[in-house]
Amino acid sequence: MSFSPNRSELLNRARADLRAGVPIILGSSLVFSAETLTPDRLTSLQISHSDVFLAITRWRAKTLKARVYDDSLARIRMPTDAPIDWVHALADPADDLDRPMKGPLESLRGGNVDDVAIALQILKDARLLPAAVMATIVEPQSFAQQHSLTFLDTSAGLDGALLTPTDLEAIVSARLPLSVSEQGRLHVFRPEDGGEEHYAVEIGQPSRQQPVLTRLHSACFTGDLLGSLKCDCGPQLRGALAQMGAEASGILLYLNQEGRGIGLANKMRAYSLQDQGFDTVEANHRLGFEDDERDFRIGSEILKRLGFRSVRLMTNNPNKIEIMRSHGIEVEERVPLRVGKTEHNADYLRIKATKSGHLL
Repeated sequence: MSFSPNRSELLNRARADLRAGVPIILGSSLVFSAETLTPDRLTSLQISHSDVFLAITRWRAKTLKARVYDDSLARIRMPTDAPIDWVHALADPADDLDRPMKGPLESLRGGNVDDVAIALQILKDARLLPAAVMATIVEPQSFAQQHSLTFLDTSAGLDGALLTPTDLEAIVSARLPLSVSEQGRLHVFRPEDGGEEHYAVEIGQPSRQQPVLTRLHSACFTGDLLGSLKCDCGPQLRGALAQMGAEASGILLYLNQEGRGIGLANKMRAYSLQDQGFDTVEANHRLGFEDDERDFRIGSEILKRLGFRSVRLMTNNPNKIEIMRSHGIEVEERVPLRVGKTEHNADYLRIKATKSGHLL
């Protein structure tokens, strides 16, 4: 019998450590989140290591005019006396327009960058800026034990674990009368690694033998709860529930993937960049993220766990249809959901259509 954490549990522990400002050992690398790195830890790192570098994604590198020698990332050599402000300025685009020249920046080249790519993905999954301060460790396991750090062995196919959704556990379901239907029921699913929970709202008693009216809805604190006019999320949520109530049948999947999967804090950073004149996609890129970091495979897994294999999908996003079909859910019909356009989100919706391919 072993009480040790498995691979997915170690990944979740690593994400929590990085969010708290604690470094992890990844393969033979010491990894810090550039966002949560403290001045004291940076000083200790600079005293003990001479090969410190900052890893950023290709999108952030493009913004900084740094050379990208590796497909998806760049490694920037850190000056031995670089202050914490230097790290934060390269990781966070908040002051890019005020301080456009942050160089000269020297990009490293050559060598294996697999661990670097994994580090950036872990930071994304932790909803942190995808920028890592890294250095090589000679005896990584001993170093991890000496400093009580989480150690991730990258020789065991860790990148595959990052690409595979964590298994979901059905925690509880209970009757939940709603304004759109008194016949409501809420199902709660928790990833086995202890990550954020996801929810399924069941309206009525939909047949498992017929296509069920379904909405995959990503959490939007600002739109769903606060009534933000910058997006159409709140009206889409309420419109979907209203239609399910009118038909007395449906499934609404509420996935905790705020801000297209980058988290609320990074979404607010993107909003701040939008105030500077950048559109939704440009803002995400300047932060170092892809256009959309969400994982809709979670939705297909929940549907299958609930016994559904066929849906009438309420969406304007063709990517959701493709993901459902490629993961065992037949999409019998796309049900358009065109609601919530305002003078505040007209540009946002235009970018959705022109850059993200939404059918508006």
